Amino acid sequence: MQTEVANLERSRNEIACIERSRNEVAHILDYLGDEVEQLQLNTWQLRTLSAIRRCRTSALGGHIDACDRCGVVQISYNSCRNRHCPKCQGHKREAWILKRSEELLPVPYFHVVFTLPSELNGLAMYQPQVVYDSLFSSAWDTLQSFAKQQGVTMGMISILHTWGQTLSLHPHIHCIVPGGGVTKNGVWKNVRKDGKFLFPVKAMSKVFRAKYMKELRSKLEIDKSLGEQLFSKSWVVYAKKPFGNVHSVTEYLGRYTHKIAISNSRLLSIDKENVTFSYKDYKAAGKKRTMTLSNREFIRRFSLHILPRRFVKIRHMGFLSSTWKRKKLKELQKKLLVEIRPKEKQTLHRKCPCCKKGILITIEVFAKRGPPSALVFGGANNAFSCKQ
Repeated sequence: MQTEVANLERSRNEIACIERSRNEVAHILDYLGDEVEQLQLNTWQLRTLSAIRRCRTSALGGHIDACDRCGVVQISYNSCRNRHCPKCQGHKREAWILKRSEELLPVPYFHVVFTLPSELNGLAMYQPQVVYDSLFSSAWDTLQSFAKQQGVTMGMISILHTWGQTLSLHPHIHCIVPGGGVTKNGVWKNVRKDGKFLFPVKAMSKVFRAKYMKELRSKLEIDKSLGEQLFSKSWVVYAKKPFGNVHSVTEYLGRYTHKIAISNSRLLSIDKENVTFSYKDYKAAGKKRTMTLSNREFIRRFSLHILPRRFVKIRHMGFLSSTWKRKKLKELQKKLLVEIRPKEKQTLHRKCPCCKKGILITIEVFAKRGPPSALVFGGANNAFSCKQ
């Protein structure tokens, strides 16, 4: 009996290894164990790390699927679905991009990045909600202040990133901005006709700095010396020339929407003490380098980028806001002769990875005790090696 239980446990572990076979952030958390609680993290950060550690393990239970065509059986553990988890972003990204592709206009699109100076990093660690909310609102106010001179209301999709390549704190937002706006009469008007940058970058930088400081001071009491430091330096606003075509906008968005601080693919090696990962050194023209950190320091840095609970990291402004889109976007698309295709019905069914034709049907759900021993020992394990 003991031998059978041991074999069952070993088989379940093998199933877990299939889903957790590479270097992962979860492995670092496994090595640290209870030491994570010594990193002085808040409750929400600890809950997030716990979810990442348990993702696709027996701790979250799982399900058994069978193909309705070739009969292959697949045993899978459930995912945590946490937005900070390296393994849970793919399907969310694809669904989000599909929705945005339905909202595109046949106009130039620009990529603008607003970055906070490093002097605000300390404040961002202790007041992230205020610091990041102010970043969104001041970036939008900056663009709209320039748009008003053209007599239009613009639109913007903005995405918050808080990290640098080495997991340092580096708050900035990526903004995808259509190169024009809507007049009071609902008519589209291009802001630039020469195909160059949307607005002068140096002018935007000064306006952004002033608007951000005004916004921040309305919410927090800012130390005088910090204020002087922030006003004494130039703030970074980066703008690219317009995208080549409308379709490249959605491809570009895919790189930024559901990114997290670091992907598992960048983790090169992990042991009980240290983790080594790759990064791009932008000070050396993007040359690829490696860095080794202790497991504790890696998780401390990783935790800096766990956003406050329910914080909205992707925001839509102006005529791309949800209110405007519900009422007027289709009218604008018709005026711009956009072909509005009927929405395709979305299905939650997954294709069989074996025959590529059948649909996987869930035949049983199991809790954290693991899959039934009858399936593990009764031949279902053979289904892992597809014979098609």
